[in-house]
Amino acid sequence: MFILVAGFAATDIWRFLGVYLGGKLSEDSDLLVLVRTMATALVAAVIGNLIVFPGGALGHTSLALRIAAAALGFVAYLVWGKRMVVGIAAAEFLLLAGLHLNF
Repeated sequence: MFILVAGFAATDIWRFLGVYLGGKLSEDSDLLVLVRTMATALVAAVIGNLIVFPGGALGHTSLALRIAAAALGFVAYLVWGKRMVVGIAAAEFLLLAGLHLNF
């Protein structure tokens, strides 16, 4: 019970507070732009870390293959109208082909 309450206090209260305060902010406010920028930077850092220091099956691929898959996924995302599923599928296809061909 203690872990449940402590986990709730540490995370969910801040989420509710963010929703409550975020609803009162303009989408163009400097604070919201900063929050979006920080969130985007964190996601980019995680993706970069996965590309440079992979684990598991991804660790058996070459750095060039991982970079090429990320680049292809991004290009496919842009070309097909910013559809995330298309970008992910293109990157996965190249990674799987590279694993199959031992690149």
